[in-house]
Amino acid sequence: MKRYMFKRFLRSLFSIFMVLTIVFTLIYSVIPRDRVFFSDTNIEKIQKRPDDYANYKYVQWEKLGYLNYDTIQDYCKQLYGSANEQYSNCILPESSETADYVALKEKEGWDVDFFEVSKQAYAVEEVPILRRALNWWANLIEIDYPGKVQTENTELERKVYVGQDFNGRPALMCTGCENKYLVYFDGNFPFIHQNWISINLGTSYPTYSGQGVLEVVTSSQGEKVKKEVMMPNGQVKESSTNFYTCKYKETLDNMDQKNFTDHYADCETLKSDPSMMQISFTMGIISLLLTYVIGLPLGIQMANHKGKWGDKLGQWYIVFMNAIPGLAYIVLVRFIGGKYFGLPSMFPMLGASHPKSYILPIISLTLGSVAGRMMWMRRYMIDQSTMDYVKFARAKGLSENEIFYKHIFRNAIGPIAHGLPAAVILCISGALITEGVYSIPGMGKILPDSISIYNNSMVIGLTFIFTSLSILSTFLGDWLLTLVDPRISLDEKGGSR
Repeated sequence: MKRYMFKRFLRSLFSIFMVLTIVFTLIYSVIPRDRVFFSDTNIEKIQKRPDDYANYKYVQWEKLGYLNYDTIQDYCKQLYGSANEQYSNCILPESSETADYVALKEKEGWDVDFFEVSKQAYAVEEVPILRRALNWWANLIEIDYPGKVQTENTELERKVYVGQDFNGRPALMCTGCENKYLVYFDGNFPFIHQNWISINLGTSYPTYSGQGVLEVVTSSQGEKVKKEVMMPNGQVKESSTNFYTCKYKETLDNMDQKNFTDHYADCETLKSDPSMMQISFTMGIISLLLTYVIGLPLGIQMANHKGKWGDKLGQWYIVFMNAIPGLAYIVLVRFIGGKYFGLPSMFPMLGASHPKSYILPIISLTLGSVAGRMMWMRRYMIDQSTMDYVKFARAKGLSENEIFYKHIFRNAIGPIAHGLPAAVILCISGALITEGVYSIPGMGKILPDSISIYNNSMVIGLTFIFTSLSILSTFLGDWLLTLVDPRISLDEKGGSR
């Protein structure tokens, strides 16, 4: 079994790599890269300044991995530093350094050009698609360490040490790392948290600009929440800053200097609503529980009373739910719930903190899923009831209830159990149609939204998440199947023990 699972794991990694490669190819070769500025409001502000416009586009394309970008300013800064006379003379178009810069970049195979107004030189190197994909994989796992911060601040001490956080709890802390807190305790599940090892899925752009993809889907949403905390400078006041997320910030403004005693002042804020992933998972797991609690017993009863009025009524429901488009019955549920029961027809009406916001979306998710569980449970039970072991059990004199629940049910539940881990894990990915209809800020809504506004980093990151979850659910489904049916063995030869 171990060898089988190891080979499955390697094949899964290869599958994920191929999926990501296809996505990279589609995004970076089929979609024009100018489309990434489709929703960027900054573009309109600088279009009348040609140099700023060109520089802004190249900077963003470099961040997104399309190309490598370099300017004469970068070259001269390395030679003479900045803000001095030598630097000012170096960046002039007629300087000898500019001629050397152009010759160097052309020799390296870069495309050299000059800004329209200033006539200063810049160079661009296109990054091949395969190298973009390999760079993405190479930076997938990031480990924080004392040398991570690159700064001109020579006084920055670089060490990892055990200290106390702002609440007086012990924490593993660092100076010179990107994060101030590497391991900490905050009293919330799972109680022990870490910033030492992180998954880098890219940086979102143009929406949620500057935030990591994983940070976008796992961070809280809504309005800022203030609470009384002790600031790093020792003062106690109300703040919405999440100090456990503080990262190194090179330049401190006046407010930073008042509140912080070091450069770890780039922090996230505490907000009122759960994250996208948490909202989707909450609705998904409740809907899943209702689906199994309602759908499996009904499917069993339909099979146990095959051909009777209860079975026929259940089949009518299954046919109706399979025939009607999902969007149609979701809109119908929203209309009935809003008009006749006074429930919020749109999620933002009462917000994520109100239980009523979840009622109609959960009902919409459950109705179709219940029909599917009823149909498959009934089918598996009826298929098993025609097997030879059932006839043998009857010949032994076992009662119909014993045959049905001790034999038929145990064999029929296997395929249902196999799909359970996938159903649980994929709750994280959200429900595309339901979240769209109810305007729910969850995982199911963000993928089509990202595609429509050409947020390529978000599309790639979400593709990785969804693909990995699918692979993981398959592993867990196989493992659970061996627990439900001990006759099944996961080995290279297959078959049963």
